[in-house]
Amino acid sequence: MEKMKVEIWSDVMCPFCYIGKRKFEKALKDFEHKDLVEIEWKSFQLNPAMKTEPGRSINDYLAEVKGWSPEYAAEVSDHVTGIAAEVGLEYHMDKAVVASSFDAHRFVQYAKTMGKGDEAEEQLFKAYFTDGKNTGDLETLVSLGANVGLESEAVRAVLESDDFAEAVRMDAYEAHQVGARGVPFFVLDRKFAVSGAQQPETFVGALHQAFGQWAENNRVKITSLADGPGCSPDGVCD
Repeated sequence: MEKMKVEIWSDVMCPFCYIGKRKFEKALKDFEHKDLVEIEWKSFQLNPAMKTEPGRSINDYLAEVKGWSPEYAAEVSDHVTGIAAEVGLEYHMDKAVVASSFDAHRFVQYAKTMGKGDEAEEQLFKAYFTDGKNTGDLETLVSLGANVGLESEAVRAVLESDDFAEAVRMDAYEAHQVGARGVPFFVLDRKFAVSGAQQPETFVGALHQAFGQWAENNRVKITSLADGPGCSPDGVCD
């Protein structure tokens, strides 16, 4: 049966993307037509130039690139950790590893072809924000794939090649086409957009509005319904 698609642009290093995932999941759980909604995760790199530096903490990185003091970087991380806790997430920002997200996005792109996109995204977020794992590392990604039932050698073969690199770049191009300037960014049936980690009630309202038009098969211009906390490509999270 045909379903209404909700596309979610995100980056593994965006703390509000994981928070937004939880809030949207709660909204979807309360939505009476949830069985007719299909979720697709889309790639968005907040900092395409970021290099993987396993021995460096995210707080040190933010302090340097943003011109913050180490103390202020820690305060920002603590603030985000508190927001995450409100939706049942356990963040350990002091353990987060500075890492390029390009291969992590390729990993999700492959997982999507196997019907495991949402599970792969969840594994990445948990690995980055809770477990302090290096999400730019090949072996880490192979292990995360195994956690969701993906064949390890298949994941390894994908990541050792250039497979799905173009899919990641195409998602980034599409993000600009639909008006995404930061993440998380939710697009419902290519008609309505919700920016940021909104409250579940906002997502429920967006689902109702988009689904009503989807059911009537009306095509309308994408409309931004709301803006909420998120991260911009310059590394600012609010």
